[in-house]
This record gives sequence, C-alpha cells and structure tokens, in this order.
Amino acid sequence: MATNYLWATLTNKCPRCREGYLFETKNAYDFKNNVKMNEQCPVCHQPTEIEVGFYYGTGYVSYALSVAFLVASFIAWKVLIGMTFDIEDNRMFYWMGVTFTFLIICQPLIMRLSRSLWLSWFVTYDKHWKEHPLPKNERVIPEQMNNW
Repeated sequence: MATNYLWATLTNKCPRCREGYLFETKNAYDFKNNVKMNEQCPVCHQPTEIEVGFYYGTGYVSYALSVAFLVASFIAWKVLIGMTFDIEDNRMFYWMGVTFTFLIICQPLIMRLSRSLWLSWFVTYDKHWKEHPLPKNERVIPEQMNNW
C-alpha cells in the first residue's frame, strides 16, 4: 500500500511509486554520503536526476524551508517566552542562538527534504506504476551527466 504524499516526501521516498528510497543511505548525518542519491528508484526505476543540473533549484526550496523555520520559531518564542525589542532585553539573542544552532544541526535534513520536495513537484504519483512503463526522458543526455 502506498503512503500519502506528505509522508512519502518527508521520508524521502520516490514520488512515482512512494516505495523506494531516493538516497543511498537513510542516515542524513552520514556526511560522506548524505546527498548521494540512487540513480533511479530501486523499486520503480524512476530516474532521480531528470536533467543535467536538475537540483540547482533545491537551493531556493532549502532557503524557503529555513526561513519558514525561522519565522515559526520566532512566533513560538514570542508567544511562549515573550520578548521585547529593548536594548536591555537579551531574550532576542537567546532566541537567535538557540534557533541558529538548531538550524545548523538540521541542515542535512533540510537539504534532503528540499531534494525530495523538488523531485516530487516534477514527477507525478502513479498508483499503477507496474502497468505503466516509464516514458523516454528526452532531456537527459548521458554524456553530460555529472559534467557540471
């Protein structure tokens, strides 16, 4: 049984079949291999790199996720702890220290999530993927792969 879109994306599964893992390792903190992706889904054989330089756009997604995290943490900090923009109130600096430290720690997860999201916006889910063969991808030039 296939999982829903949100869970498949959060767990870095293939957007076409929602079963195969996109990355070679499940551990995002394996810094040697944390962004190494399978060339294709191990289950449905969907290519993970649709065209040369496909993942350049993930920088924008990663940035948006980081900004969303910063805004959400700021609102939560303001509501739960409270802070004023006064020179003598250090709570703003505590928020910055805690939030930026947590953001740096979560960066490998954010990088993987941004790749998973980016691919899911270009590859549609097919619940009958076993009956439907993959279309020929015209935008992939094998000689140009890994040439950037």
